Amino acid sequence: MLSRTAAALVPFFGRLTVTLDGAAELAPGSIVAANHTSLSDPAIVLAALHRLGVEPVVMAAAGLWRVPVLGRALAHDGHIPVRRADPRAAACLEDAAAALARGRLVVIYGEGGIPDFESGTETAPHPFRSGLARLAAATGAPVVPLGQTGARRIMSGSGPGQFTSLASAPLRRPELRVHIGAPVRLTGDLPAATAQAHAAVTAAWRAAGGRAVTPPAQVQTPVPASTPAPAVEAAA
Repeated sequence: MLSRTAAALVPFFGRLTVTLDGAAELAPGSIVAANHTSLSDPAIVLAALHRLGVEPVVMAAAGLWRVPVLGRALAHDGHIPVRRADPRAAACLEDAAAALARGRLVVIYGEGGIPDFESGTETAPHPFRSGLARLAAATGAPVVPLGQTGARRIMSGSGPGQFTSLASAPLRRPELRVHIGAPVRLTGDLPAATAQAHAAVTAAWRAAGGRAVTPPAQVQTPVPASTPAPAVEAAA
């Protein structure tokens, strides 16, 4: 439900481009690790993955389940509430592991929240918490790095400023870029695995923003989730 809604609404607010590494693969039971910069980027990530034929489970702040309509949609689609600073916090990783075991793709934000800055400027992913590495270690699931840019041009600032930015987005229609990298298997202890995941997502973020040495390939048609994306040399 939310994936289809995001796919329909996001192009109204901006121009979405989705690119993939030649070795990118969205196999069932994968963890999709994304950078988090704005309240709007979960919709952008869902829209991008929907374009590739994937409807993932998202790990999101539990407070969203208290929002009318949105909360019911989150529950209906099986998304996973994350209760920070709560004795039940660890349960979200168990729920995510169960979803992976069923073959679902799980989206997790390694930073654990939105960076505290008001400008619309893009910044590299902030340090990751250990939850992503713990989930990968417990399940053996591959981690697919996903980098996104442009979300802060839809919603940034604080309070009323965010909604002013959102209201003007359909007129401005900023560029929204999502890049999906090749899956990685995290190795080493938790700090090493966390650093490895952070580096992979940062590389995907750089590719999304055109900061990569080799231009990523632009995707015009859905890529089946069960097969690797083909290598393409055309620039985005």
